[in-house]
Amino acid sequence: MISLAAPWALLLLPLPLLMLRLVPPHRERVPALRLPFFRRIVDVSGVAPGPGAVVLSRTRLQMIAALAAWALAVLALAQPERVGAPVEITRAARDVVLAIDISGSMDARDFRTPDGAPKQRLAGVREVVSTFVEGREGDRMALIVFGTRAYVQAPLTEDLGTIVDLLARTEVGMAGPHTALGDAIGLAIRTFEASAIEQRLLIVLSDGADTASRMSPVNAAEIARGESVEIFSIGVGDPDARGEDRVDLATLRDIAARTGGAVFFAGDEAALRAVYARIDDLAPREVETLSYRPRQSLAWIPLALAALVGTAALAVLVLGARRRAAG
Repeated sequence: MISLAAPWALLLLPLPLLMLRLVPPHRERVPALRLPFFRRIVDVSGVAPGPGAVVLSRTRLQMIAALAAWALAVLALAQPERVGAPVEITRAARDVVLAIDISGSMDARDFRTPDGAPKQRLAGVREVVSTFVEGREGDRMALIVFGTRAYVQAPLTEDLGTIVDLLARTEVGMAGPHTALGDAIGLAIRTFEASAIEQRLLIVLSDGADTASRMSPVNAAEIARGESVEIFSIGVGDPDARGEDRVDLATLRDIAARTGGAVFFAGDEAALRAVYARIDDLAPREVETLSYRPRQSLAWIPLALAALVGTAALAVLVLGARRRAAG
């Protein structure tokens, strides 16, 4: 489909006629003597004639060429363009950050597979989280791992395969033996600063009480609430254990409640899968659709035609003048 980006420019089409009527050509009468055979008299006498009255007239070719060139130039100003079929782009309307605890306690083999076999906590978490990530095609996600310190493994990206690969290479203790839950939340908040999307979801998975943070998890959750970050916290491990191996469900519940999120406890692999299914229900994938039509400018075509018409008319006039001079 061909359309005009600036159709108002067509209002300039009658401008030459208006100029001709409102500002007519300047004419001035001067005294002159008209002689028959003027050119022959001048040649015989050897006298150079002075300027006389000249009335310029335009040929029909000049008028047609001038009007055509003007119409084509105005058409170019109207910016004709070819408009293509609508193209729709779907993108995520929310960003998700995963914060995974890889402290020393994640090495415990008390995590159960669906058939009841014991499994390392981190191994079970990796498998379930990878499935969750792969099912969120189109979302932007980031990965944070934390132990004694918190680190960004992958910034916000739509390349979910990279997040799955990085998670598969994560080992227990890589970030230190202790648990810095508050620092992980703070790092997630900084990660969201690179996002212009208002809806932000942080999923925190931890199996121990906070023992190494420079900022308490509760204070970090308050800051997260101010940044419109919703926290879903998941506890894995043994709530009855002692020390750093004890899952602090009270803290996880507090940080989720402060941001309008939810808290879950997953004692085995099946429960963890159910938790992520529940998160999908509570926070379904949200997208926004952008639609546009590709446009290709065609203004060069009338401009080229106007130049061609002007050049052709000038060539015809020059050749005609030469023929008359030679005759």
